[in-house]
Formats: sequence, structure tokens, C-alpha cells
Amino acid sequence: MSTIEQPVEVDGDKLMQFVFRAVDEVGATLNAALVVLGDKLGLYRALAGAGPLAPAELAERTGTAERYVREWLNAQAAGGFVEYDPASGRYTLPPEQAVALTDPGSPAYLPGFFQLAVGSVLDSPRIIEAARTGAGLGWHEHGSDVFEGCERFFRPGYNANLISGWLPALDGVAGRLEAGARVADIGCGHGSSTILMAEAFPKSTFVGSDYHEGSIGTARQRAESAGVADRVRFEVAPASAYSGTQYDLVTMFDCLHDMGDPVGAARHVRGTLKPDGTWMIVEPRAGDRVEENLNPVGRAYYAFSTLLCTPASLSQDVGLALGAQAGEARIRDVIAAGGFTRFRRAAETPFNFVYEARP
Repeated sequence: MSTIEQPVEVDGDKLMQFVFRAVDEVGATLNAALVVLGDKLGLYRALAGAGPLAPAELAERTGTAERYVREWLNAQAAGGFVEYDPASGRYTLPPEQAVALTDPGSPAYLPGFFQLAVGSVLDSPRIIEAARTGAGLGWHEHGSDVFEGCERFFRPGYNANLISGWLPALDGVAGRLEAGARVADIGCGHGSSTILMAEAFPKSTFVGSDYHEGSIGTARQRAESAGVADRVRFEVAPASAYSGTQYDLVTMFDCLHDMGDPVGAARHVRGTLKPDGTWMIVEPRAGDRVEENLNPVGRAYYAFSTLLCTPASLSQDVGLALGAQAGEARIRDVIAAGGFTRFRRAAETPFNFVYEARP
């Protein structure tokens, strides 16, 4: 006997509330590209501290076309990124926005976050096809905005926390680094974390590794520019096969969840550490249950996980696909499966959890 489905009653007011929310979402999506545009063209930097400017003045200061600048400014004003004075027709970048959009030394610096988002969206057609089959998409297959944006997003957090907070939170590690330690930085990307530690601890030696050859090339150039090439070496290698043994400290920054075989990587770390060595794992902040992550930070991380992290893991052997919101319990399981007996959360920020693992 067939059943007759009852029509679902739709609340018209709730429908329109969602429609207008969706309009806001589209505006936010488009604004990510406009933030990248403003960053790359120097529009925010020209506005910072300049007081009210007319579109023509901003265009002249940045060598850009006034008609584009006028539309860009209006979009920024509609989104609350700049302030508009109807009486004068001029636009001002508030000091708080100036810090977030123009000061790379601030932990609140955001252009890299937007650049990473735009790069991820540009690659979304390939993720659509991968999602049909369950295939992966390797990190190396993305465009330059993903690589550059990722490093620019995470670097301010490392600058603000790594030396002053995260390393001192580990048991005895800061003292070892000051005296002279052997350190391996796995999944180092462009080498920001490696170089930062090398600058802070000149008696220690560092090996940074990443499977992406292009990123390692950039890291080597930056080590030379920073004057730390005498104590930093970079190599192209996966997490399960980086070179060296008897390390006092192994670090992984925001990359364990991207790996196809994080347990295999954990076993390799265990085999390369000294018996009293330490593994520091920095991972995106996440609760163990989905409902704990239904917030703005979790939303962004789930989105990046869909477009970047999960496809990266699925493109590798094993393809465990922890995801960017794996949570502490799953990370603990991976670490334990790798042969570590001690594990704790040592520090945290609004964006990261820092874990300490010991054999």
C-alpha cells in the first residue's frame, strides 16, 4: 500500500530570515576576494592612519583605477570594514581594522586567512569531483594562494605564542633549547616555525621537513635571509621518513590531521626521539563532539577541512582523514597507537591546542 506524504508547512517568516542570511553569506564569500584584492593592491595599507580619503585620493596613492576603488570602498563600507562619511564622501579605516588588516606583527593579522580561503574556493571544482568518488587532492596540487595564505595565517600566531608560551609550557624543553638541542620540525611548509625557533635558540640545531618541494625551496631562501642557515637545514621528506635520530624535540604545527597515515608518522617520531625527548603537536582547536565545534572558529575549520585537509589525507596511503576538527580524544588515540605513553594538553589559544607527547 502506498502512503501519501503530508505537505510540509513552511513558515514564511523563517524562510525569509534564511534567505536574507544567505544573502549575507554570499556577500561574505565575495568579500573574501575583495579583502585579498585590497591586501595585494595596498589599499588597506594606504588607508591605515591616513584619515578620511576620497576614492580618487586612495587610487592616486596606490596607483590603481578610481572606478574600481570606489566600488571596493563601498563594498568595504557595507561590510563594516571601513567607515563612510556621507557629508564628505570620504572613507576611513578604523584603527582596529588597520591592525587586523595591515600589521603582520599582530596576532590578529587576517589577510592570510582570507587568501587561504580564496585559494581553497578557487580549487573547489576539483573537490566536487573528488567528493563523487572519494578520491583525494594532494596539498601540492593546490594553487599558490593556498600555500602563501596558509603560512601568512598561521605565522602571526606562532610569532605571538611559540617562544613566549608554547615551548615554555612543555616540561624542561625551553631549558634544553637554550643549552643546545636537536630539533626536527615536521611539515614545516615555508619554514616560519623552524626559523622562529632558530632565531630564539642560537645554540640549537634544526631540521625542517615537508613533502612539498616548492615549500622547502621557499624555506631555504627564508633561512638564508634570516641569517640562520648555519643552524637550520631543510629537506624534502614525508612525515614517515624524515632523516635523523636522537632528537630532543620534534614539532608538528597544524599538519598531523592532514596526513594520510598519522599513526605511521607518530611511530616514526617515536623512533627518532631520544628516550627522554618530547613531541609537540599543535592542532586546530576542536572539541571531541560535533556540537562543541558549532561556532565561528569550528565553522571555518570544518570548511577548510572539507576543501583542504580531508582531501589531502585521502590522497595519501591509508587516508585516515582525521579532519581539522578531530578533537583531543582522537589525537590522543593516534599518539598512543604510535607508541607514546604520556600525552597532555600543554597550552591553548582561541585557534589552537598544543599537545605534549613523551615516550
